[in-house]
Order: sequence, then C-alpha cells, then structure tokens
Amino acid sequence: MWALPPGVHQSGGNYKTTGMSMRAHRLIRSYFVEAAWQAIRADPIMQAYYRKHQGKNTKSIIIKVARKPLSRTLAVIKTETPYTIGIIE
Repeated sequence: MWALPPGVHQSGGNYKTTGMSMRAHRLIRSYFVEAAWQAIRADPIMQAYYRKHQGKNTKSIIIKVARKPLSRTLAVIKTETPYTIGIIE
C-alpha cells in the first residue's frame, strides 16, 4: 500500500502538522496538486486562499493549496462524513 503521510513535528505538548511530506508517493502527490488546481476553480474557499497568497511563487502557492484537500481527505476518512464544497469546520 502506498503511503500518503502528512508531515508531523511533535515535541512534548507541541504538535504541528506540515501537510505532505516528501516521503509521500510521487504519483499521489501529483494527483493532489492537480486536484488543487481543480479546487481553485470550483471551491470558493480554495479560491480565496489562493488569492490571499497570490503574487508569490505560483508553484509554492499550489503546494499550500494542495495541503488543504489532503487534510480534508484525511478528515473525511477519519470522521466518515461526506465532503461539502465551501464548508470549513
């Protein structure tokens, strides 16, 4: 099974997630980047996030946007609730 691990830094009581780690499968990472481009077109929350960071390096912005569907996908799998466009919780 291919892993898609989110990056995590833990120390004592501190817990920080960093999105996709470089250990993630190369093909799956590229799928999330492509999904991010589609999310920018379809999801108003993703559009706003992209526009907030616009003016910087486009490749780094799309990686930031690709982290959002990754975290949402993991949340859908863990909570077993359907994904809804435009909802932040």
